[in-house]
Amino acid sequence: MYTSLRIIYVLTFVVAVFSCKEQEVLPKPSGQLALDFPKGNYIKSENLNCPFSFDVNEYTRVLAKRDCSMKIEYPGMDATLYLNYLPVQNNLRQLLIDGQKLSYEHNQKADVIADFPFVNKSNNTYGMMYEIEGDAASNAQFYVTDSTKHFLTASLYFYTQPNYDSILPAIDYVKTDMVKMMETLRWKE
Repeated sequence: MYTSLRIIYVLTFVVAVFSCKEQEVLPKPSGQLALDFPKGNYIKSENLNCPFSFDVNEYTRVLAKRDCSMKIEYPGMDATLYLNYLPVQNNLRQLLIDGQKLSYEHNQKADVIADFPFVNKSNNTYGMMYEIEGDAASNAQFYVTDSTKHFLTASLYFYTQPNYDSILPAIDYVKTDMVKMMETLRWKE
């Protein structure tokens, strides 16, 4: 019996010694999420029944309603930018409060809400862009007004569970389009 145990012990030792070869350890290569979005090529989005126009990425699909509210869809990204238009009728203060309140409703899930004032005197457009960092339902919003007749809001939503780190490249892509919309917004008289 002791002989059997010795043989097993010696065999285990020999196998252990010969199995310990020095292997070169290589670090795991860093991987990046490769999201390839087409370069923005902008065209004028002009609905004849609405009192405004702006440039929109030709990659999108614009669906307008009679009340001048719109959905700008990003195929392949599962993202939609919702635009709502309201005429100013002695209610500018309330519209501004509602525009700001919409962004700050995401405060529970947001890590940071950054606001960026927007002024374009030559186009008579004034507003605010909000960037919401964190796992909030909407990560980018803006409102634009001429302060007398027109008020336009926009909110970006993804049809997926919010995971800020995963959708950040798509958020940045759409935010670029949103800034372009604000810059090219023209009110019709």
